[in-house]
Amino acid sequence: MATRILTALVVGSNLLFLSFTAVAQQVSDSQENVIPELLTNFVPVTDEMLLRPKPENWISFRNGYNLWGYSPLDQVNAHNVSELRLVWSRAMQHGYQEVEPIVYNGVMFLSNVQDIVQALDATTGDLLWEYRRVLPEDVATITGTRYRYRNVSIYDDKVFLATNDAFLVALDAQTGAVVWEVQRADYLETGVAQTNGPLVVNGKLLTGSRCSSPKSPPGGCFITANDIETGEELWRVNTAATPDQVGGDSWAGLPVSKRIRASPWMVGSYDPEQHLLFWGTGPLQPLPEELRGVPDDVDLLYTNSTLALDPDTGEMKWYFQHLPRDNWDLDHAFERMIVRTQVTPNPEEVPWINPNLRSGETRKVLTGIPGKTGIVWTLDAETGEFLWARPTVYQNVMTDIDVETGRVKVADWDIKPSCPHLFGGKNQPSGAYSPDTNAMYMPMNEACQNGGYGTNRGRSAMQMRHAPGEDPGRALVGRLEAVSASTGETLWSYQQRAPVYGSVLTTGGNLVFAGDIVRRFRVFDAKTGAVLWQTILNGPVGGRPMTYGVNGRQYVAIGAGGLAMGTAFLQLTPELSTPTGGNTLFVFALPD
Repeated sequence: MATRILTALVVGSNLLFLSFTAVAQQVSDSQENVIPELLTNFVPVTDEMLLRPKPENWISFRNGYNLWGYSPLDQVNAHNVSELRLVWSRAMQHGYQEVEPIVYNGVMFLSNVQDIVQALDATTGDLLWEYRRVLPEDVATITGTRYRYRNVSIYDDKVFLATNDAFLVALDAQTGAVVWEVQRADYLETGVAQTNGPLVVNGKLLTGSRCSSPKSPPGGCFITANDIETGEELWRVNTAATPDQVGGDSWAGLPVSKRIRASPWMVGSYDPEQHLLFWGTGPLQPLPEELRGVPDDVDLLYTNSTLALDPDTGEMKWYFQHLPRDNWDLDHAFERMIVRTQVTPNPEEVPWINPNLRSGETRKVLTGIPGKTGIVWTLDAETGEFLWARPTVYQNVMTDIDVETGRVKVADWDIKPSCPHLFGGKNQPSGAYSPDTNAMYMPMNEACQNGGYGTNRGRSAMQMRHAPGEDPGRALVGRLEAVSASTGETLWSYQQRAPVYGSVLTTGGNLVFAGDIVRRFRVFDAKTGAVLWQTILNGPVGGRPMTYGVNGRQYVAIGAGGLAMGTAFLQLTPELSTPTGGNTLFVFALPD
């Protein structure tokens, strides 16, 4: 297999992808019934495993339905992390680096851009099998995905991916052979795609969608449920409220054909106790109010909202909108963490607190930074009741919150500058939570843009600038912020000149792992923020760090070196630079 693939790699760069795909597909077809030794005794993944995964495994996105990004493994800890060493690395397909591997019983299932899935020996990185999807040449342009991909999902004896060309694919976990595939949308007609794997709940694949094209389907983007065994679609929920729904009047009579986007493009969380899904959405299209054909005082539900859904039927139980009438492309599609905590927001750091909240009571909450504004939101997970909110980075698009209802007041669309920049604040890189400290750890950047998407300025509104009052030559752009889930207080903040555009991992070893755009990958003390270890990789540290164990040894994996949207922040720090041509997965461990 290796010889045939390497022979294809020596052809000219214009033929590289086509040649590699053709050969790899031939190998996949000819080997589809050959089971690698490491996978001969594969044990099907069950609902119980997803609910209570073994510490050595990392078998779902962010390692659990609560999206904490936490592992209880503690072999690597604050006392010995300085001894971490690189034990293997593996080159990945060129493109955006936002990946989070899955590891199950010593096998890593690694997604690459362009819908490539590999099964690897998790102790060496050696290839066990590979699936390469032959994508249409125009798909990245039409859908705007740029071929990026973040994660696959695993359940029973199958690995699942939702593709750049809007299919859902099931692969045999032992061989990589295609078991079934179903089309979720026609990308040519609708511009729909997806760049994340599905969430698996009780035999259903629950999948968001990315709708970034003017062709987006009427009624907004959508979340679907599909049958695990057959791929049959069981239900579909659109994310722009139609006239027959609660919130349908928030579009001022706009026809359903013009109620588009509100993309639920990241992975949702799930509360098994309440049997509720929580999913975030993005803004509408078009962004400028002047082009929408509706008054400037309507909410446009369910854009930039949290949706609570019944996973069996798709029925909406409640919703909460974080940013109505968005003029700045400030998506609120990111992780909603499910945490049971004492709720005691500190009014000295939390400006918006529900006066009906009984401080000190214990509740199950949805918390985190769900949107690019950098606002920490905490809602009651059962009802969606607003509890408290606070800013982190400088923002001026949200002017106030009605503390009794949680309703947001929004600035005029042409505010100059508008902050944060449409790249965030907080963006798709995932924050993490540690139950050991009851704190959230969030990767962020301090930046603004010229203003909203006005019809006279077009894309010039995207031009990046420092926040008001910042010295351009000394401003600290990147930040890792530790925030108490109980009080909302900043416990510590690591700020630096270099931008931060990578995800975060927390572990039972009292550690926080995070990287930045200029190649640094660091480990912090979760309680104090002290830097305990640092290494320099080959490019932007844009992947999602994760950890796993094999034969009693703990490993830490991180993707770096690929393209990263966060490199745009370097225009604020012209003295800094980073290479982006060497997409690689790096794996570390203590000396054997």
